[in-house]
Amino acid sequence: MKPNAPDAAIDRVAAEIERMGAKPHLSRGQFRTVIGAVGEEANIDQSHLAALDGVERVVPIMKPYKLASREFHEDDSVVEVGGKATAKVKIGGKHAVCIAGPCTVENEDMFYRIAREVRDRGAAMLRGGAFKPRTSPYSFQGLGEPALKWMRACGDELKMPICTEVMDTRQVELIEKYTDAFQIGARNMQNFDLLREVGKTQKPVILKRGLAATVKDWLLSAEYVLSQGNRSVVLCERGIKTFEDSIRYSLDITSVPVINEWSHLPVIVDPSHAAGRRDLVAAIAAAGMAAGAHGIIVEVHYCPSEAQCDGPQALLPDQFAEMMGQLKQIVRVFKREFASTM
Repeated sequence: MKPNAPDAAIDRVAAEIERMGAKPHLSRGQFRTVIGAVGEEANIDQSHLAALDGVERVVPIMKPYKLASREFHEDDSVVEVGGKATAKVKIGGKHAVCIAGPCTVENEDMFYRIAREVRDRGAAMLRGGAFKPRTSPYSFQGLGEPALKWMRACGDELKMPICTEVMDTRQVELIEKYTDAFQIGARNMQNFDLLREVGKTQKPVILKRGLAATVKDWLLSAEYVLSQGNRSVVLCERGIKTFEDSIRYSLDITSVPVINEWSHLPVIVDPSHAAGRRDLVAAIAAAGMAAGAHGIIVEVHYCPSEAQCDGPQALLPDQFAEMMGQLKQIVRVFKREFASTM
């Protein structure tokens, strides 16, 4: 639309898009509004839309991921998490974030202790698993709703938004009651029913890249969430499977600048799952932030040897503090600043 196009003109264009059998998606920037017409291209009369009042130009988006593309939304998207009982944390643009906590919530005291440790050392959001996808059906699977209740109470007390992984469409309603953001794990990146379901909510979604997914595949998965009306998507690079066996997964550093070029969505990195070893986490996190990531999600535990899940990759609190000191220096190069709830 033209700069400062009136609401009446925007509503008319949206109505015409719907009449053509497509779905209008509005993106309001500082100076102009972009209306995405998502549907069968052959049914969309571009010349008619171009002639409507307030329309500056009609631009076909050639990429298969329409709503996630830079053509649809030129400026960086900023996703806001929390803001009711907690601080409102921004991710994207000039805003960086650290999401930290244990791999899984094992008991209430343990989660509260780790939450205070990471908050005092630079984290703005809490992570923790209530339901855990494990390779073996006999491994610890998480504590479910009791863990969600502990996370919610802790997040409210410390004013920190919380995120946890949702594994199944049947869990969405339950987890939505407690969490500030859904996490979609790598194994579920192409669980399209689950993506549609979280897309119908208004909670932000942290979408991890699949183990063998291309960047294009990843953005198309984000498109499933966006197409349902949920615009709050944060992409998470967590490492892909390659022939390299010296680490758990290969964190694809190049995906970060590629995402920043192709998409307006914020992207963070998960050095814990990529490394599988705590001694490599800080270096991989630094590389991701230096490549232009908008933050990290990392595992921390005060006694990793007692952790029920992924203890070898969890940082000790002092190691976490040292890493955050380094990352704060790196983000200044990009004129960014880590969010804080302190």
